[in-house]
Amino acid sequence: MGKAVKFYTDVLGLKLKSRYGDNFAQVEAPGTTIALHPASKEGLDSSRSESISIGFVVDDLDRERAELENKGVRFLRMLDDAQVRLAFFADPDGNPLYLSQSKWG
Repeated sequence: MGKAVKFYTDVLGLKLKSRYGDNFAQVEAPGTTIALHPASKEGLDSSRSESISIGFVVDDLDRERAELENKGVRFLRMLDDAQVRLAFFADPDGNPLYLSQSKWG
C-alpha cells in the first residue's frame, strides 16, 4: 500500500484523500477518486488488470511524459493517430495507466 500511495501522490501528483493503514486508501484526480486496496483471495486478480485502465488528460503530453520519466516512470508504448496521442505506462502493481492529449484543440 505504501508503494502505491507514494506512486499516485509523489509521482503522479494526486492528492491523498484518505488512508486506512495498509487496507485502503483514496487519491483524488480532477473529477474522480481512485480507490487503492490490496487484492483479496475472493476478489479479482489485480495482476491481470488489462481489462480496465485509467487515463489522465493532459495539455502537453511531451512535457508530462518527460516529468514522469524524470520520476522513474517507464513508458511502455506511444500511440499517435488522427485524433489523439496516448502514452501508456503502469503503476507499481502493474495496473495500466495512460496520458492522453487530444488533437481537437
